[in-house]
Amino acid sequence: MIQEIQQVVRELPTESTQQAVGYPTLFALVALGSLVPVVPTGALVSSAAVVALHQTSPLALLFVFLVASAAAFLGDICLYWLGQRGVRSKNGSKWLEAITRRAAPERLAQAQEKLAEHGGTVLVLSRLVPAGRIPVMLACLLGRMPLRQFARGDVPACLAWAATYQLIGILGGSLFPEPWQGVVAAVALTLLISGAPAVWRGLRERFGPASP
Repeated sequence: MIQEIQQVVRELPTESTQQAVGYPTLFALVALGSLVPVVPTGALVSSAAVVALHQTSPLALLFVFLVASAAAFLGDICLYWLGQRGVRSKNGSKWLEAITRRAAPERLAQAQEKLAEHGGTVLVLSRLVPAGRIPVMLACLLGRMPLRQFARGDVPACLAWAATYQLIGILGGSLFPEPWQGVVAAVALTLLISGAPAVWRGLRERFGPASP
């Protein structure tokens, strides 16, 4: 069994081939995950950071950061533009409906309040808080924020998001000698962080104090 595993490892593509395939794939998946918020993009970035950490290229981690942040920004801008078309249309659009369905009413109310207080700077925190991006984006859409203003706030948000999840991957990769072990740890940690708010809300709804 060990010999078979070693044989598989020897037959893996070279590092340059992995990079040639990996960076475009990371860009496509992160952009898709930003546009259609069902792909765990944070886990993808963390996993890519683990792989880059074990590569010999000194710029591998920098490339992961640039690719992830650029893809996240592109996905956000496309989704916001599609949402704007729905806001302006009398009949709305499927994209605006999809964004609205994924924004809990209480989270939307909080996002609108924060947006009124802090303006576009709230976009930075929206990407760092699990499940915070969509309510804030919807609040910006309903507040008729121009695309250019949204883009200015989204640039530092995507940079901070990519850096955060890359650090999670670096941490997971540095704790284990084998890349696959670091990937498993990074994915588990990112999924735990992403799912914690939903679990907490479910517990509060189920075991919270009863209304008088």
